[in-house]
Amino acid sequence: MSAWMRFHEKPALAQARSLTRQRRRFERQAWLFQRTRGVAEERILAGGVPCLRLRPGGRARGRLLYLHGGAYVMGSSRTHRPLARRLCALTGLEVVVPDYRLAPEHPFPAAFEDAEAVCRSLGSDLPLLLGGDSAGGALCLALLSGLCVAGRPPRAAFAFSPWTDLTLTGGTLRSNARCEALLPVERIAEVRDGYLCGAPADDPRASPLFAPFPACPPVLLQFAGTEILADDTRRMAARLEAQGAQVTLESWPDLPHVWQILHGWLPEADDALEGVRRFLDRQFGAPETTR
Repeated sequence: MSAWMRFHEKPALAQARSLTRQRRRFERQAWLFQRTRGVAEERILAGGVPCLRLRPGGRARGRLLYLHGGAYVMGSSRTHRPLARRLCALTGLEVVVPDYRLAPEHPFPAAFEDAEAVCRSLGSDLPLLLGGDSAGGALCLALLSGLCVAGRPPRAAFAFSPWTDLTLTGGTLRSNARCEALLPVERIAEVRDGYLCGAPADDPRASPLFAPFPACPPVLLQFAGTEILADDTRRMAARLEAQGAQVTLESWPDLPHVWQILHGWLPEADDALEGVRRFLDRQFGAPETTR
């Protein structure tokens, strides 16, 4: 899978000139991902933001606000619907996936403001959890910081290969440029600039690596050691731990960026999502089990 992505998907991203085509391509690819049965879904407005809401077969034990990836310029609840359905069925959580506004039409801080608006609108009848991948993982962590500062931390949070440092100082941006399976490093500054539109790259809402996390709940971070964003995850874990957070850091060998979306295709994706379930079980005091 990694080899196929290196020689097919990565060059396609590197050479892409039409963002509209890239968005459509991402949407079309979603049909390849395995869909989980036994999950109810509906489209809702939360805080004025269109969202996909998924409910498990039984009573939900919590509510997961999941923020999709796509470098802030593409992705949606449709591209991440299969992953969200799997998380819903696997964890027993209600899952809400916002269609936050995308750049360059809606530059920073539009995505963060939408995530914040959805979070504020969610009821308090269920414990809140946060999750996300790539750019959505960074949004998840930035939102986590805001909630911690406000004294309203969620039960827990997890992120898959989050893009936490838009100042682009991570060493693996260079050292992993060739072994990275999906993301072309030569486009990352262009995408970053299109999102920020002149805003400071170290703004904590864009780069949670520089955010405060007082009284932070447990956090799970998963990444592949061959990714260009590997250092973004490692340094994020160190930042959280330095502020007293309990961090579970899981590093995997040669795998594509956000391989978890390939559940049902890759055994490593299924194993990673099982790790999420075990992590969340611990937060709810459930016994460790193997499914």
